[in-house]
Amino acid sequence: MKLKVGMRIPPKIGAEGLEQTAAWAAEAGLDVLDVPHLNQEVKQICDSAGIGIGSVDAVQMGATLLNKEDSRRERAAEAVKKQITEMSALGAKTMFMCLVPEDHTQSRKESFAIWKDTFPEIVSHAERQGVYIAIEGWPGPAPHYPTIGCTPEMWRAMFEAIPSKHFGLNYDPSHLVRLGIDYLRALSEFGERVNHCHGKDTEILPDELYECGVLPATFGDKYSFSEGSWRYTIPGHGAVEWSKVAVRLDRLGYHGAISIELEDHRFWGTLDKEREGIVKAAAYLRNYF
Repeated sequence: MKLKVGMRIPPKIGAEGLEQTAAWAAEAGLDVLDVPHLNQEVKQICDSAGIGIGSVDAVQMGATLLNKEDSRRERAAEAVKKQITEMSALGAKTMFMCLVPEDHTQSRKESFAIWKDTFPEIVSHAERQGVYIAIEGWPGPAPHYPTIGCTPEMWRAMFEAIPSKHFGLNYDPSHLVRLGIDYLRALSEFGERVNHCHGKDTEILPDELYECGVLPATFGDKYSFSEGSWRYTIPGHGAVEWSKVAVRLDRLGYHGAISIELEDHRFWGTLDKEREGIVKAAAYLRNYF
């Protein structure tokens, strides 16, 4: 199974500038970059390096799109539709979005009602432009975990409300592992709606799980990219069986990218560490993709 392997751009690598980032990514054998924004200059830099565009971050990642104030929400929706038109003209097909409300105390049920009213028009526009929206499954910050679109319960309701495949998932098993959700069952049930994938893993920490259960650690996390009983890792260093993920994606006919999202404290903090983490993650994923 041959899929494109790429990365979201980590901070130290990104600080080198896009030209150097794209050149290094190509040298490291990556196929695509997930970019925070896309314009003609970004497209030309990636084309010159021989690197494709994996996904483009939405200008409105959810905060304003889920706002209770109609005028703010409408302006945000127009901005997203404009971005969809522009990225489509440049050949990009996947918009990455995380649906975290601005008010973190806003319940997921409230946010879903706002989403259901706001998104049909956005998705219809994306469908006309040939763009696919991929929502991230990060549950959001503690203590409220307000993000919508990160559990099977919510996906089922969302996909019933908007049947179009142009609204779908960024499949990232690391979030499902930390939430205690069967990441393979989720892929089997919702795989037809996978529009993008992140290459990231989660290690469950038994001692920490005994200490605080599934609650965030009271007195601080032992590791970065953790909340106590788990930590994010590069693929191959956690609980995800990527061989089984690959089989299911292959059966589904998925032809998109697997983009490494580097959130592992062992490969963080310096340019060399970030590059090492990306290279190790890509080499591991190539075993299956």
